[in-house]
Amino acid sequence: MSARNILAIAAHPDDIEFLMAGTLVLLGEAGYGLHYMNLANGCCGSTEVDAATIAGIRQDEARQAAASIGAEFHESICNDLEIFYDQATLARVASVIRLVQPTIVLTHGPSDYMEDHMNACRLAVTAAFSRGMPNFPVQPPREAYGDPLTIYHAQPYSHRDPLGQLVLPQYFVNVEPVARKKWDMLGCHQSQKQWLDESQGLDSYLQTMKDLDAELGDISGRFQAAEGWRRHLHLGFCEAEDDPLLEALGDNIFMAGEES
Repeated sequence: MSARNILAIAAHPDDIEFLMAGTLVLLGEAGYGLHYMNLANGCCGSTEVDAATIAGIRQDEARQAAASIGAEFHESICNDLEIFYDQATLARVASVIRLVQPTIVLTHGPSDYMEDHMNACRLAVTAAFSRGMPNFPVQPPREAYGDPLTIYHAQPYSHRDPLGQLVLPQYFVNVEPVARKKWDMLGCHQSQKQWLDESQGLDSYLQTMKDLDAELGDISGRFQAAEGWRRHLHLGFCEAEDDPLLEALGDNIFMAGEES
């Protein structure tokens, strides 16, 4: 596949919006084809309607969010709290990798506040690693390919690991120029406002996202609002010097430790 594609793989509908959407929009503006996938369908995201109903609502909301930035939507493959690191799930994620053939994969960090996020990360990494292995069967079947790709891990939700320790990114991405598009994407997930208020105490989920981006922007010392990323070790994926995120985003990205 000759086009440069980016594949965002997250756990649940609205995770991409909270953690990755600003970077995704900037990469689209830089000429990348955008692909959007939540592994779980959001079926547990309601206290008022049944699982099938809320899953359908949340899939429609996610499609709307993806469409708002011109991203291709990939269907979810499991229920909430059922993102298991097993062969059947891995085969389905790996099939999407072989279909999209991304230059960049954006996914969760390896340590986050809940297991679905961490298992989504593990699945994305192994699916990418297996892209060139014809003896690993994927579902639906697709041919293996050997092109390089680079994986970047998003900040954990709240910028903290499960033990409450602050996690600092390797890269800060300035999302202020695309803040409105990011807010509008999250705003597509109307079903989640009451659910997040009740289940996790997120008083105004849009404001919570703004506060998280502002916190990381303040930590950066350079941007007013930022998303953060850590680059996965290159072995098995790309060359040591490959860093397409840094190359694509120009003045809207800098590495921690660089002088202002």
